[in-house]
Amino acid sequence: MTVPGDLHERLWENAPACRAELPDGSPVWLVTRYADVRALLADPRLSVDKANGDGSWRGFALPPALDANLLNTDPPHHTRIRRLVSQAFTPRRTESLRPVIQHTADTLLDRIAGDDEADLVRDYAGPLPVAIISDLLGFPGADRDDFRLWTDTMLLPPAGDRAAAAAAIGAIHSYLRRLIAAKRADPADDLLSALIAARDSGDRLGEDELTSLAFLLLLAGYENTVHAIGTGVLTMLRHPGLPLDVEELLRYESPATVLLRRFPTEDVDVSGVVVPRGQTVLLVVGAANRDPDAFAEPGEVRPGRVGGHLSFGHGIHYCVAAPLARIELEIAVGTVLRRFPALRLAVPPGELRWRPSFRARGLASLPVLLR
Repeated sequence: MTVPGDLHERLWENAPACRAELPDGSPVWLVTRYADVRALLADPRLSVDKANGDGSWRGFALPPALDANLLNTDPPHHTRIRRLVSQAFTPRRTESLRPVIQHTADTLLDRIAGDDEADLVRDYAGPLPVAIISDLLGFPGADRDDFRLWTDTMLLPPAGDRAAAAAAIGAIHSYLRRLIAAKRADPADDLLSALIAARDSGDRLGEDELTSLAFLLLLAGYENTVHAIGTGVLTMLRHPGLPLDVEELLRYESPATVLLRRFPTEDVDVSGVVVPRGQTVLLVVGAANRDPDAFAEPGEVRPGRVGGHLSFGHGIHYCVAAPLARIELEIAVGTVLRRFPALRLAVPPGELRWRPSFRARGLASLPVLLR
């Protein structure tokens, strides 16, 4: 939901919680103020479990084995799964990927180094996160193009083709089940093998929990990172000479415009507006990160800015892969700017194509001149 800045201003000033309708007809409440969004992200009365909704939310139609992930469960089930995940998603494992990320970035840029023009979404921002999350989880290299195609079709099916989206979801589900079986039979030094082996007092992840968790890590490790790299490069090109500040890039252009839908388990007061139990709440972090009450001159890029953005969320659902995303964004944006000091847009900014999505803020393409 890419909302114009002037509408953000009207919502901040007059509507702490506002009724709206999504393109699929789902009725929702939008919350846009930074203080409200941050508070609600940590409010235990807002559930992520669809069973607590009134049934009006539609969203993805996922099979149960992909739906039982961290983003759809509340404590204590969420607490248990996250504790097991944290054993495998360690800082050491994440930091060890830094040379892999750098090598992948350099390899992708080597392929376009002799060209005069490139599309940095197609040639760089897209394939880089697929390669990294695949390395992390232990995907065979030959399967990565298939995964990217399935994911793109699921997130943005051609002409809204629900059958194509369902087929892509089915393909991902089948692939993950086969891969988990292979890793269980022959473990390797990768995150998926570590998740299979993770235990806590004899407890371990079940089959559906493993499958849905792998699905979540793939989806989160791909979509938001593609958008963050693309908009990060664009922001730096439009503000030449500024030092690279990953946190400010994430605040200025939030890759996820809204965070996961939530359902109040009781009526909730949002700065004087009562949101009824069971109705769908969307926390618009793209607006919250530009709230002038939280950030001075929020429409400016200010490296070193004080204050925490909400692009990774807040509270118990804070993104478990945030450290990896920061490293990827730092290396991806910094490397392309260093390798191509004359890099500039090949079209006027107003002619850039953006992905049509209410959930995300991402470029469909980023045509650039390399020299």
